[in-house]
Amino acid sequence: MGIFEPYRAIGYITSGVPFSVQRLGTETFVTVTVGKAFQIYNCSNLKLMLIGPQLSKKIRALASYRDFTFAAYGTDIAVFKRAHQVANWSRHSAKVNFLLLFGDHILSVDADGNVFIWSFKGIEDNPAPIEHIKLDANFTPTCIMHPDTYLNKVLIGSQEGSLQLWNISAKKKLYEFKGWNSSICSCVSSPALDVTAVGCADGTIHVHNIRYDKEVVTFKHSARGTVTALSFSTDGQPLLASGGSSGVISIWNLEKKRLQSVIREAHESSIISLHFFANEPVLMSSSADNSIKMWIFDTSDGDPRLLRFRSGHSAPPLCIRFYANGRHILSAGQDRAFRLFSVIQDQQSRELSQGHISKRAKKLRMKEEELKLKPVIAFDCAEIRERDWCNVVTCHMDTEQAYVWRLQNFVIGEHILRPCPENPTPVKACAISACGNFAVLGTAGGWIERFNLQSGISRGSYVDTPKASAHDAEVVGVACDSTNTLMISAGYHGDIKVWDFKGCYVKSSWEVGCTVVKIVYNRLNGLLAAVTDDLVIRLYDVVALRMVRKFEGHADRITDLCFSEDGKWLLSSSMDGSLRIWDVVLARQIDAIHVDVSITALSLSPNMDVLATTHVDQNGVYLVNRSIFSGASNVDSFASGKEVVNVRLPSISSMNGSQTEDSDEPVMDNSVSKDTSVSPTFIKQIPELVTLSLLPKSQWQSLINLDIIKVLEVRNKPIEPPKKPEKAPFFLPSVPSLSGEILFTPSEANGLSPSALDMELRMLQIIDDENLEDLDGKPEMISIELLLDYFVCEISYKNNFEFIQAVIRLFLKIHGETIRRHPKLQGKAKKLLEIQSDVWQKIDTMFQRTRCMVTFLSNSQF
Repeated sequence: MGIFEPYRAIGYITSGVPFSVQRLGTETFVTVTVGKAFQIYNCSNLKLMLIGPQLSKKIRALASYRDFTFAAYGTDIAVFKRAHQVANWSRHSAKVNFLLLFGDHILSVDADGNVFIWSFKGIEDNPAPIEHIKLDANFTPTCIMHPDTYLNKVLIGSQEGSLQLWNISAKKKLYEFKGWNSSICSCVSSPALDVTAVGCADGTIHVHNIRYDKEVVTFKHSARGTVTALSFSTDGQPLLASGGSSGVISIWNLEKKRLQSVIREAHESSIISLHFFANEPVLMSSSADNSIKMWIFDTSDGDPRLLRFRSGHSAPPLCIRFYANGRHILSAGQDRAFRLFSVIQDQQSRELSQGHISKRAKKLRMKEEELKLKPVIAFDCAEIRERDWCNVVTCHMDTEQAYVWRLQNFVIGEHILRPCPENPTPVKACAISACGNFAVLGTAGGWIERFNLQSGISRGSYVDTPKASAHDAEVVGVACDSTNTLMISAGYHGDIKVWDFKGCYVKSSWEVGCTVVKIVYNRLNGLLAAVTDDLVIRLYDVVALRMVRKFEGHADRITDLCFSEDGKWLLSSSMDGSLRIWDVVLARQIDAIHVDVSITALSLSPNMDVLATTHVDQNGVYLVNRSIFSGASNVDSFASGKEVVNVRLPSISSMNGSQTEDSDEPVMDNSVSKDTSVSPTFIKQIPELVTLSLLPKSQWQSLINLDIIKVLEVRNKPIEPPKKPEKAPFFLPSVPSLSGEILFTPSEANGLSPSALDMELRMLQIIDDENLEDLDGKPEMISIELLLDYFVCEISYKNNFEFIQAVIRLFLKIHGETIRRHPKLQGKAKKLLEIQSDVWQKIDTMFQRTRCMVTFLSNSQF
């Protein structure tokens, strides 16, 4: 394992599997799938309540009952009680596609037409199914449901278009409905007895009486596509909601037998599930566009309105950036959305508003997507001016102007920045000055212009005197220094120029020699990193005007790079699936990891503890933790940079098991060699450093001055002892007498009080007049030998350093004479002395170096 290890993924709400709704007490909860795990939301506020553990395969079907969650993955079914897996059912030979809660049983249907019935009462004792039904060979199941009041019966729809009614207790097919010459995609029971609704692939909805096999009413979707979800209202209104593959939700009035309303822009992708809450005018919908929405029917015209929702990117993100000291992440995706994700609490994540898009789309009869801004290709932000004015500027694909955003209100700003209005070309690069007052834009035509963010007015253009623009070709990047003295720009043809920020003239320039793809500037060290098409990263000193570093190693197109906050590290990603970390000071690669899905964008938090990445065809943002201080790290191996570690993408849960309140799990296998002679805490040490015990200062200092403390206790002892009560209350425990047994182990010594530790060490004391020959077999002698071995091991690993020093002083004070008289103990004491001297010499050297540096700086005059 290298410097970073997988942590969690954020931005995932739901995937393309129907959700499961259940009611516990007065609260309603919905369980959704996210790839290989499941999440549970509280429907009252759509707050994330629980995240399930990661399974080995993607979940294909869900069912829930009280504290139990049933998830079908591959050919198996995992049973969870809250977030802990209690059973794994495996009897299917084909992939399980459907799960149905049936009283105290679960019905599972696979692709080959096998139906198994499982009992979840006494799950641990009954891992096998209680019944098995084999469907007809020419019958491919596509949906299953239980008609109300039909005892032990289920209705199964097929791809061939027919419906079958089965008695699962007798394992007998009772009746087969011929169908409507179209594949059945969904079916649901209605509040009226014997009536069900069936959705077909041709877009028709058939409300059918299964008792008499008669059609009640038929509806037809106006938009082409499959009817993927159905739900009946149970609050007294005769409504039927249907969802299609086009993302449109239709509301049908069953009394008037006509269409009542249409939610045209309900979702951007196919509707997966619909559910009317019991006795409430609220409809919940989920879609493959990574969103859950709740609609309420409380308007005068009967049309539903959006009540609450949770959503993430419906297309892969293109650019990301940490914001608010690492607490949030700004993300721009191919779905034309600009989002703010919270790393701490998922409920705070939201999409930045682009104005009244829905009202304008409804008025103009256009899709919301057509009115949204085009995908963001580059953006920059400045936290210093968040409370004053717009502090984010974005460049959009094939767009001739840039837009500003105000993150304090999460809305788009009122100003639109239009560089070079006489000859407009798409804006390709942007940067905000360190003061947050100015935005610099670069266009595809080589034009660079500076704008005031508060007023949106142009404050000058950067034009090279012999030319009519700043660069001959497209501007691939712009940057500003920390004092508004210099502005750096790079052209596509490989020319990099340093401009006077206020004067707008060229101070210096140089040619890279090949095409420049991207530049990143670090304001702390004044270094400019340039990515070229020859897969080489070059670092330039913009003041000295020379190349200072050159990094090679990527085998495919470099997608993104960023500096660490202190400017000592440079991180780069490539389409070859690698993420490489370069040490700028040492001029070498210090770590490299490889992921199965290539990284498209990355950002390192200001504290350098979390790295955020986006990947090809992945809609979420993935977080990896810095593990050098928290896990088992072989510093020498990853510092060489030769070993490339293969790492899987993080999952949505942050630990093995599950989490509540928005947490996710790392998937990387951390294999640590087991050694019984070494405590697990030893593997966390860093070479050349010592680790303190983090105990209170009084605890280990009291060991040194314990004799003085005892003298003071005797001196301050009260003259008259406290009187014993005649009869102690029954609830007070009695104090046991001393038994003379050792009550602690060396690894637990730091958990004892100073007086208790002193007593334990004194209990090992050997009487002086005993013979040396008789000491070898005594338990006290063995314990003293083990304690010396423990001290040698702890000091060699430099663990709990200050506490061990105090314990050794007390130990030698009590048992020093015994060690002096016994040859075997003398050998162990000499070994302890050698290791102690060696370790202390290294620590003393570090202290002296630090002291010299502090003295030099304190005496210097700047």
